[in-house]
Amino acid sequence: MSLKMGALTVLTLGFYRFWMKTRLRRWYWSAIRPGGHPMEYVGLPEEKLLGFLIAVVILAFYIGVVNLILMFLSFSVFQGNGAAYVVSAMGVVPLWFFARYRARRYILARTRWRGIRFGLEPGAWGYVKQALWHWVLTLLTLGLLWPRKTFYLEKYITDRTRFGDASMVQGGNWKMLVGSFWPVVAFVAAGGLMVLMLEGTDRGWISDSTIDALGGLDQLQRVLIWGLVALVGLAGMAALRYRVRALGILASHRRLGGVRLLAQPRVGRVMWIYGLGYFLTGLVMVLFFLLFGFGMVMTGMAEVAISAGQARLGSISPALIVVSVMGYFLMFLLWSSVVSVFVTLPLLRHYAETLSLHDTEALGDIAQRARDEFAEAEGFAEALDVGAAI
Repeated sequence: MSLKMGALTVLTLGFYRFWMKTRLRRWYWSAIRPGGHPMEYVGLPEEKLLGFLIAVVILAFYIGVVNLILMFLSFSVFQGNGAAYVVSAMGVVPLWFFARYRARRYILARTRWRGIRFGLEPGAWGYVKQALWHWVLTLLTLGLLWPRKTFYLEKYITDRTRFGDASMVQGGNWKMLVGSFWPVVAFVAAGGLMVLMLEGTDRGWISDSTIDALGGLDQLQRVLIWGLVALVGLAGMAALRYRVRALGILASHRRLGGVRLLAQPRVGRVMWIYGLGYFLTGLVMVLFFLLFGFGMVMTGMAEVAISAGQARLGSISPALIVVSVMGYFLMFLLWSSVVSVFVTLPLLRHYAETLSLHDTEALGDIAQRARDEFAEAEGFAEALDVGAAI
C-alpha cells in the first residue's frame, strides 16, 4: 500500500501525498483496538492540502518580505548578511513549535474511539512560550534540565487534551524522569572528557608516562578516538532508553477522568526494533542500488550498441537521464516504505500492546464533545517538515 501510494505521489509531483497520509493514518488507527474497539481517523486530504497551501503563502511572505527587510537592516548596520541569517533562523524556531502543537490539535480532533471524539484545546502560542522558556533553561544548564523540559511540555499538551467531555491530566513531577536521564549525562560527560584528552595529546596535557604506557602518542590517540566512538554510541543508546522510559513514566501518571493509564514499553524491545528494522532497511537499499547500478550499466550498453559505435564521449543519452531521475525518486520512495514496514509498524504495535486502561467503568460516563472545526489541518507541520505523526 505504501509503495503504491508513494508511486502515485511521485507521478502527481507530490499532490497525492495528502491522500496517501490520510489513507495510511486510517489504516494505522483502525489497527489499534483498545478493548476490541478500533480507533477511527476521520481527517480529510482536502483539509491537509488547504492547510499546506495557507502555510506556504504565509511562509513565502516571511521568506520574501521579512527576510528582505532583515537583509537590508543587516547590511545597513553590520555591513554584512550574517546578522540577517541568524535573526531569520531564530524567527523560524517559534513557528516550529507552533506547527507541532497545531498538528497535534488537528490529529486529535479527527480521531475517535467508540464514536467519541478526541480534542486539544487551542493554545499554540502558549505552547510556543513554554517551549522557548524551557529550551533556554535547558541550554543554559548544558542539558541538565532536559527532564524538566520533557515533563512540562508534555504536561502542557496533556492537560489540554480531551476525550469527549473528559479532561486528561498529567500527574507526577519532572524529578521522576531524572533517574532515566543520568546515563545520558554520564556518557556525554565522559565523551567531553575524552575530547579534552585528545586535545591534550597535542598540547602536552597528557603525561609522558601515560603516553609511553600505551605505546606512544599515536597509540594513545587511537585508543582515545575509539573510546570516543564507543561513548557516542553508548550516549545514543542511553538517549533512546531515556525516551522510552520517559514515555512510559509520563503515560502511567496520566488520568482521563476516572480512567487510569498504564504504559510499560520495554527498552530492549524498542532497541531491537530499531536495530533490526534499520539493518533490514539497509539490506533492501543495498539491493536496490545494486539493481539500479546494473540497470544503468545495461542501459548504457544498449545505447552504445544502438548507436553502432557513434556515441560521443561525454554525451548523456535521454534514456540514462530518465533512468537516473526515476532511480532518484524511487530511492526515497523505497526508503519510506521499507521503514514503515520494518520500524514504524513494529514500534506502534509494541507501544499499543504495552498500554492498558484501568478503572474503565468511568468510560460509560463520558459524553460526546462538539466537533473542532479546525480546517487548516497540519499545514505548517507539512511545510516545515517537523515530523508530526505519520
